[in-house]
Amino acid sequence: MKKVSLVQDENLSFKISQQLSAKTSQRLDLYFSIPEEMGINAITLSEENYFHSSIKSHSAYYSQQIHLPLVRSRFISQKKGEKSDYRSNLNLFSYQFRVALETDIKQALQESDIDTFYQHALELVDQTQTLLKKLRRYTPSDQKLSSYFENVDNYLSWYTEQSFLNLLANGPKSSEQSEPRDVLFSLCRQENQYRETQQYNSNITLADPNRITNKMRLLQRLSEYGVVFKRKTHDLDAHLRRLVRGGITAIIMAFVMSIVLNARSAFTEVTLVLITFLGVIYGIREIFKDDLTRYIWRAIQRGRPKWQHVFTDSLSKEKISIQTLWLEYISKKDLPDNVDKHLQKRRQQNKQAAQLLHFRCNAKVIAKTFKPGFKEIQHQTFFNLTPFVRFMKKGEGRLFSLDGNKISNQGVERRYQINLVVVQEFNSDNKKTQQYLQRFKITMNRSKIINIEGMESEQNFENC
Repeated sequence: MKKVSLVQDENLSFKISQQLSAKTSQRLDLYFSIPEEMGINAITLSEENYFHSSIKSHSAYYSQQIHLPLVRSRFISQKKGEKSDYRSNLNLFSYQFRVALETDIKQALQESDIDTFYQHALELVDQTQTLLKKLRRYTPSDQKLSSYFENVDNYLSWYTEQSFLNLLANGPKSSEQSEPRDVLFSLCRQENQYRETQQYNSNITLADPNRITNKMRLLQRLSEYGVVFKRKTHDLDAHLRRLVRGGITAIIMAFVMSIVLNARSAFTEVTLVLITFLGVIYGIREIFKDDLTRYIWRAIQRGRPKWQHVFTDSLSKEKISIQTLWLEYISKKDLPDNVDKHLQKRRQQNKQAAQLLHFRCNAKVIAKTFKPGFKEIQHQTFFNLTPFVRFMKKGEGRLFSLDGNKISNQGVERRYQINLVVVQEFNSDNKKTQQYLQRFKITMNRSKIINIEGMESEQNFENC
């Protein structure tokens, strides 16, 4: 079983990635322990609102051999292979190129040793130039295919330049490494000049950072066609919700009408007392209808799946995988023993009252085989914690310190810590359920996630 990975995505979001083979299934549970002082609950932040606004799913073909071109040169040649497969193979090449470059840039930026950093950077330059030459070796003459090529070539050239400029801007700097830095600058200038020579972008677009960035995002989405799966979301509770709401309304109306009829029989004439009594009855109905509907609906909905994602291949229209999703606030008695055990391992001062939010995803791959060169697909789930920010207090405060006879002070920020337990279950071939647990500490303030720290992990096996 391959363990899921949890990493920070943007300032206030993180992503969980899991790899799945053909005809396999996997269950993933996330238990959020949110401090009660934040005031987050089912009333202030409903499960439906948080799911639709801040939880996104992404699925695509995946390969660990990201440093090798999955699409060989003959596959992206118009002369060798079917024209109908050209766009698919070209997009596969583009996607793997971007994933490889993104991964290597992040790894290089984590290198603290200057010599090792620039050695890796130069190797990355050679690999990148080799792959770009392989892409540009075959430029199709067909106008329809040429548009696909130009979109991918334009985007990869721009993405390469941006990635290495990011590497230069955020990497370690040293006067002794002027030659390697010149090589990196040279690659950036070459790609910029290449796009100008090909006239890929107009001067108006280049002059506006927003326009060029948005254009490249569009080209990225176009280049992912056939690689990133198309997602369709179904609300599994839509019809049941209408049935429950209608049933409760019918019961309340029957009760109210019975009272009204009895009141009419008690009063021989329409009087002010009768009108007042009827008004009170209908007012009580409006007061209790919503509360009663909400209470009964939450009792019926508890433990039931709420949504379903269906992922299909954009080109073949074949269904690849299905995700069934749950999201609900739970009480401590609903917490599994092994998860509670992990949460109890916290230090005593961190064991504060908390609201528990449970997210569950049952992923099942229904495709029997994948495209050539791929043995796995990757599901990624993105959690945005921006809705939590409005519940956080501003970090107002000063920390005083004494240095001799001088008193100094500095501003301090208010930080919050969210504990997250990830439980992964995978059905193996030997008829056993393999389970993996790990706790993460997410430290954040109002502007960003400061740190995600993985704590101890646990792995066990249970007979099915």
